[in-house]
Amino acid sequence: MGIDIRKAAPSDAAAACALLRRSIEEVCAPDHRGRPEVLDAWLANKTPETVATWFGSSSNHAIVAEREGEGKRELLGLALLTQAGKLALCYVEPGALRSGVGRALLAAVEDQARAWDIRKLHLHSPESCATFYERHGYANAGIEKSCFGLECSLMWKKLDADPAAAPGSKRFCNCSA
Repeated sequence: MGIDIRKAAPSDAAAACALLRRSIEEVCAPDHRGRPEVLDAWLANKTPETVATWFGSSSNHAIVAEREGEGKRELLGLALLTQAGKLALCYVEPGALRSGVGRALLAAVEDQARAWDIRKLHLHSPESCATFYERHGYANAGIEKSCFGLECSLMWKKLDADPAAAPGSKRFCNCSA
């Protein structure tokens, strides 16, 4: 079964919120280490109402990844890009890690950034996820403390106008022909 990426709708908010909370609690456990002050602050704005607002905002590009499962669509992940070039959310269902969901979400977000003429993306990644972004061409600019007390890696990536253009394929010709 393939992964389908589609635009998120406010009606996806409850399922997306549950996925966000599960992913933060389980996948990011090495980062928050179960510390209630960090975990509570991180989860504080992860409510269905807030997620619906994020998904409904015209200044955001929110997407979800799904697949057909047992007669219904199964939510596997979500991502949110702002028009300022910030990847604000990119979370995958814990049971779907390392299955291509994160890669598909990231590729779709980068395509949207190019469509908006954004040439550089940035994000804050918990340490447990920084390697994922590095594997996909993001540079780690160092550690910053988030607003909820977690140390995160500031990551960024310069986007080529054409994603098919390999770094070694660019040539310079000084001829006038």
